[in-house]
Amino acid sequence: MKNSNTISLENSLKRLESYIPNLEQRNPKISKVNVAWQLDHSLKVFNGVAIVLQESDPSLYLDNFSLMGKVLLYINFIPRGKAKVPKKLASPTIILKEDIYVQLTLAKKNLLVVQKADKNAYFKHPIFGNVNQERALRFLTVHTHHHLKIVKAILK
Repeated sequence: MKNSNTISLENSLKRLESYIPNLEQRNPKISKVNVAWQLDHSLKVFNGVAIVLQESDPSLYLDNFSLMGKVLLYINFIPRGKAKVPKKLASPTIILKEDIYVQLTLAKKNLLVVQKADKNAYFKHPIFGNVNQERALRFLTVHTHHHLKIVKAILK
């Protein structure tokens, strides 16, 4: 059975896909980067989380999730411009439409991977701490929503 985060993520991926025709759009008042970067980064995080959850050892999970993480996920909010993107999740200067489609196809498959992961599968977030499977679904929902809001603002 699908939970609300899974349904929300499915809808977010559909919305993300709908913005692909606008990849080159930019608005420096909203963001230093264009729509392509926002979509690419969001998908890199989505797919990266799925891979790390799959590779994690659930027996090593330690619940050290931060209060800030709990609050931000609860209120469905990530502040703009406050966090630095880790190098391995940064988007390249040139982003091809085909690359976005490849990542999107993978993200749709990885949604099932995240959904079926062990409840103690986890990834380490630099601010939130260890994020287990349930919180990972919520994190992906909030993170994807954050970048879709930025894309929407860029296109206004």
